Amino acid sequence: MDATGVENIMLRGLVMGMSKKEIDQRTPEICEFSGLGQYVDMPVRTYSTGMMMRLAFSISTSVEADILLMDEWLSVGDAEFTEKAEKRMRDVVSKSGILVLASHSPELIAKECNKVVKLNHGRLEAVDMDAYMAELMAERAKLTA
Repeated sequence: MDATGVENIMLRGLVMGMSKKEIDQRTPEICEFSGLGQYVDMPVRTYSTGMMMRLAFSISTSVEADILLMDEWLSVGDAEFTEKAEKRMRDVVSKSGILVLASHSPELIAKECNKVVKLNHGRLEAVDMDAYMAELMAERAKLTA
């Protein structure tokens, strides 16, 4: 938390397996995308939660991955950053070979996924996408009745 945003870019990049040279090359773009301006040179302990999320998102999405693991989708920052982040997420997802997405949003699952594995009281259930959507619609119908 005492490290600056730029230092956190270096640390996170190293943890992600990048070389120092790769990180140095990507740092200006990460800083630019984050929209943090001069704050990237300040300790992250001075950042708001939204600023930390912007930095983390900017770093994480600066590299291409064959397999992308996501818990939910994204919800970061103000409307302008959210729009920019949504575009970047679409680009990152389109370049990855596999997306594993954990979500409670049936709309998001239907939009982004072609296979479903459902957890039911701690048990894994492989479910056909059409069967999953039908089950959700039936559950929703019960709740609104």
